Amino acid sequence: LGQVTEVRVPTREQEDLRDLSRLRATAAKNLAHARQHVNAILLRHGIRYPKETKWTQEHQAWLHRQRFDSPVLQFTYEDNVEQAELLAAHLKRIDQRIAAVARDCRYTPVIDALMCLRGIQVTTGFGLAVEIGDWTRFTGATIGSYVGLVPSEQSSGQSRHQGPITKAGSRYARKLLVEAAWQHRRPYARPGLRLLRQLDLVGPATRIRAEQLDLVGPATRIRALEGNHRLHHKWEVFDARTKRSVTANTAIARELAGWCWSLAAPLQQGEHGQGERMNAA
Repeated sequence: LGQVTEVRVPTREQEDLRDLSRLRATAAKNLAHARQHVNAILLRHGIRYPKETKWTQEHQAWLHRQRFDSPVLQFTYEDNVEQAELLAAHLKRIDQRIAAVARDCRYTPVIDALMCLRGIQVTTGFGLAVEIGDWTRFTGATIGSYVGLVPSEQSSGQSRHQGPITKAGSRYARKLLVEAAWQHRRPYARPGLRLLRQLDLVGPATRIRAEQLDLVGPATRIRALEGNHRLHHKWEVFDARTKRSVTANTAIARELAGWCWSLAAPLQQGEHGQGERMNAA
């Protein structure tokens, strides 16, 4: 009757990788809250850092030089600063662990491909790869719906009304896409040093897979370059139309999800095809 919907049950390894990625999200959230507490105390007493860039070594040295008349307030302030520093070190250790795992896991080819897009570093690529899991379940049009970045709709008869995004699926994956989409607003003419290194890293590996899995080697690099230009151009169009930034960024994030799918799905389709041929043999 067509009333049964197939779902994909993640393996134990995939769940373990997801737990590591979500640990990073929790640590980053706790660090942001700790830093907000420090900033709130300083702001409440009219103390402002003279420079724009914060939480650098120079800024942390400046924080340790601040003194208050009240011993109780001084203790509270120093404890908040210490807590922020401890959480920053904790987050750094998690990032190092994620980078090590991302270099040698089942999602490594997908992570390397996703990192060819602007705004996607190793932690973001790792998070998207393990949260989505099997990209072949979707198409470029349905991946945005899965992560809840499509508008909700309330229609009746001939009337059609679209509301806010559905926010369905993984909230963490949606957050990663939204954060990465902001980076495409920055000026872009050609790849920077990091992207060039990443493209070089993906190229040879993709060519090896192409010989084994009948994939087109340069496809990943070409699609990534096309995606970077396309997403930045979309930002320019939205800015020219004076579109509300938050609304525009949500649309960019939805399109970014499609570009991520176009890079990840072909790699996993090849892996699935190779696995089926090995099972048949």
